Amino acid sequence: MMTGARALAEMLNGYGVTHVFMVPAILRRTMVELERFGVHRIGTHGEKPAAYMADGFARISGRPGICMAQAVGALNLAAGLRDAYLANSPVVAFTGGLHLTMADRGVYQEVDDRPAFSNVTKFNTSIERVERIPDAIRQAFRSAVSGRPGPTHVQFAGNEGQIDVEEGDLDPWVDEGFASVPPVRPLPDPDGVAAALNLLDRAERPVIVAGGGVRISRASSQLVALAERLSIPVVTSLNGKDTIPGTHPLAVGAVGRYSRSAANRVVNRADLMCFVGSSTGSMTTHSWQVPAPGVTAIQVDIDPVMLGRNYPLGAAINADARMTLAALLELAGPRDPGREEWLAEARREVDGWREQHRRHLESDETPIRPERMCRDLTALAPDDACVVVDTGHAGMWMGGMYDTRTSRQSYLRSAGHLGWAFPASLGAKCAAPDRPVICFTGDGGFWYHIAEVETAVRWGINTVTVVNNNSSGNQSTIGYDRAYGGKQTPEGRRLWTFTDVDFAQLAEGMGAMGIRVTRPGQLRPALERALEAECPVVVDVVTDIEALAPLPVV
Repeated sequence: MMTGARALAEMLNGYGVTHVFMVPAILRRTMVELERFGVHRIGTHGEKPAAYMADGFARISGRPGICMAQAVGALNLAAGLRDAYLANSPVVAFTGGLHLTMADRGVYQEVDDRPAFSNVTKFNTSIERVERIPDAIRQAFRSAVSGRPGPTHVQFAGNEGQIDVEEGDLDPWVDEGFASVPPVRPLPDPDGVAAALNLLDRAERPVIVAGGGVRISRASSQLVALAERLSIPVVTSLNGKDTIPGTHPLAVGAVGRYSRSAANRVVNRADLMCFVGSSTGSMTTHSWQVPAPGVTAIQVDIDPVMLGRNYPLGAAINADARMTLAALLELAGPRDPGREEWLAEARREVDGWREQHRRHLESDETPIRPERMCRDLTALAPDDACVVVDTGHAGMWMGGMYDTRTSRQSYLRSAGHLGWAFPASLGAKCAAPDRPVICFTGDGGFWYHIAEVETAVRWGINTVTVVNNNSSGNQSTIGYDRAYGGKQTPEGRRLWTFTDVDFAQLAEGMGAMGIRVTRPGQLRPALERALEAECPVVVDVVTDIEALAPLPVV
């Protein structure tokens, strides 16, 4: 016999959990039990950032990130799981919930929250009897890491999950094979591998699209080796941006909507697309215009539902990305595909893109150009840095203008939720405390969860946050100008501009280091100082409000 709290703590420890991110009060007795195992219990200022932290932790570690909230905060936690769901990130969420014995009696804060988790989780259950805890936890972890990873949710009876104080005959064994992704690696069908290689051999202008499934499978080295063996240019989704160093001769850049024009142009000249670990969604294909419909395609995905979802396939392989790339390499053997002209054409596109943007990438203009920020971050990010990027303009600038330089650098991006990057970077740092973690966000994104600066200070989570501060959400400029009849008006401008605020001062007030940068020449020394600091740092960079990220090329 043991309490649910004891069983739950033992199981979390057994699955290798080192951090939980939560807003008190939830599973109070479990929190006490977790102390015995040295698990870090990170109290946050909001449920949504707690979920984002768990997400960032999961994406870097490859292990489920854990977040928790009491019943009244459950819907906020569900909202935070949306990005993890869209990015296929394994997060396990615990919430309190109404006990059935109290249902429909007007209990304080009574709402049935469980249905809200259905659309953002792979597994969603409630525990009404303490004996169900071990089974539910095993299934939550199993589902989170299997196939296409994703969030799961367990609701504990009691607004704070007080069922954990009850005793039962509990068996807290864990299935350690489901403690990280991928738990299993399905092998590709040999006939499918042969068919794919045959198409690749016959193509004159093939392109590989490396998606987030490549990074989840940890298949970057196999991807690069295959591209080199077969002389194929590589473009990436935003989720797959760190699967090939941006400085590699075969790397063309991120493709689709938040992209590099060179990548879109190369893709639309291809006669064969090879999608590896990519769902071929609207962001990666710029609403299925890049590549154009009808192009011959190969697709490799661990989820059979993804195969042929948006493009007709010449070859479909339902398997683990790393196993498939390794099988293609083995079958290919040594060869000279003779694609020098195609590679030279792709290289010219990259060089042309760089020349087109050189003036802004190297700009000494004041206010500072965001392109210059991206160039300096490319040069100064340590070889093992983890860079965490917001969506919106931050995602557009970094997706196109920033390059990873080494295979040891990581790049995490928001799947569409502004404000995600800063809390996610704190989770990433908890997962990789010995690696430099750099967050890139705008002032619009930073405002969402700025209170978590205090969280970082309180728990000693020493990240560097670079804020592209143009006192606006100027990505909305074009849309509002269009709404106002095609011209900018003072009232229309008020809808996307903010107060000019010094974030460095705000950070200092919360106990962090703040550095304000107003001239381009200050960028490098500020970043160097921030990376050397042993505390949370906010680098507030004052940038040009008129600078708009380039629109995608079709």
